[in-house]
Amino acid sequence: MRLMHTGLRGRLVIAFTLIAVSASALVAVIGYELVKRRVIDRTEQVAVGDVRDIIEGIKVPVGARWPGDGPPADTQIAALQRSLRARNGRVVVRYENYVYPDGDFGMGDVPADLVTASARKTMTARRAVQGRMWLVIATPVWRIEPIGIARPTGMSVFAFVPLTEEERLLDDLRRPLAAAGAVMLVIALAVALVSARRVLLPVRRLGSAARALGAGRLNTRLPVHGQDELAQLTATFNDTAAALEHSVSELRSLEAMSRRFVADVSHELRTPLTAMTAVADMLSEEADRLPTEPAAAVRLVLREIKRLRTLVEQLIETSRFDSGTATLNTESVGVADVIDDCLEIRGWSDRVEVDVPRALAFSADPRRLDVILANLVGNALRHGAPPVVVTARRVPGGLEVKVRDHGPGIPPADLPHVFNRFYKASGGDGSGLGLSIARANVELHGGTVSARAQDPGVLFTVWLPGR
Repeated sequence: MRLMHTGLRGRLVIAFTLIAVSASALVAVIGYELVKRRVIDRTEQVAVGDVRDIIEGIKVPVGARWPGDGPPADTQIAALQRSLRARNGRVVVRYENYVYPDGDFGMGDVPADLVTASARKTMTARRAVQGRMWLVIATPVWRIEPIGIARPTGMSVFAFVPLTEEERLLDDLRRPLAAAGAVMLVIALAVALVSARRVLLPVRRLGSAARALGAGRLNTRLPVHGQDELAQLTATFNDTAAALEHSVSELRSLEAMSRRFVADVSHELRTPLTAMTAVADMLSEEADRLPTEPAAAVRLVLREIKRLRTLVEQLIETSRFDSGTATLNTESVGVADVIDDCLEIRGWSDRVEVDVPRALAFSADPRRLDVILANLVGNALRHGAPPVVVTARRVPGGLEVKVRDHGPGIPPADLPHVFNRFYKASGGDGSGLGLSIARANVELHGGTVSARAQDPGVLFTVWLPGR
């Protein structure tokens, strides 16, 4: 589990090291076992051959199986044991139910399977006796009749051949194998680090280039070296970056054209709209004296001209933010005075409750603060229900202004999007630009604005940082 959270370099080093250690350990174990088997087999062959040669030279009296004449004499057994004691070994002889031990060695030291099989054939086994490893050879003694027939004599010989020299040889072999394993481990670590560096260097370059692309440096490219998979990946990255740069350039061009179009259309609409407004002012004075139907038509035209004028002003304001020409001119203002002026100019004073300390002063752009308040309060009056309450207070780090209405509220699905351009909540009939312009002005001050559902209504909260 911990390996999953290790970096790519660590995983490569661990993988290389595990493979190298496993391979060297496998080779060492296989080599050691092969040498061990070869040494033991050779020792076994030589010892078995020696025992057989000595046993074949035993002269058993003709017609004697030693039953009628009794067991062999001790002198005969002693001579047999002396002849079989090769390489400082031990020899235990068994004749029927008689056992002739050799010092501390007796039948209890002979493996049970060798005791059973010793009357039929020669067998060997390795066994630790008295803290040392011995090769135990069990073989029957046969009597060759004059006619060439081999008959059993009832005697079995158990020769113990020490494997001290072989164990010393294997111990001497284990030490260089362990040293070779340590050297292989060091080599594996070195190769793993070098390989990891060669693999990770292009990856790190790709990561840096990707971050540069994310930061907007679309002309980022990487040199391609070689023809391996990493080189192909680098070439693919360069092609992708080039395609992205081309697409973004086209999108920026289209966006710039769209912004210029909106700005040009908005400014072009200002001239005829000014004339229409002047005529509308004259018609508004005569509307009350006109007949009912012409008066209704005039009032409809006046209302739509007012909406058109508001829309054009909002589009012009939006184009200023898009072009980056919007500026902030801050000064110390009385917050209560700015709110009162905003409401009085628009005729909202009798429809909005204000709860602001008269002595509250703050450094802000008064014109943009007016735009923020006008859009939030206007939205509350159009789509909410009274009472509409405006509060302001100084908070740690800045100024907090809240606009609350008590209407049906905004559907939860629309709340995250109300500040997006041209977004209209369910049932909305505005242009969809007012709240986005309010947010742009708040962000120009370095502040934040949010909308939160209440019961009933909606609460808009503006926070402006202190300067």
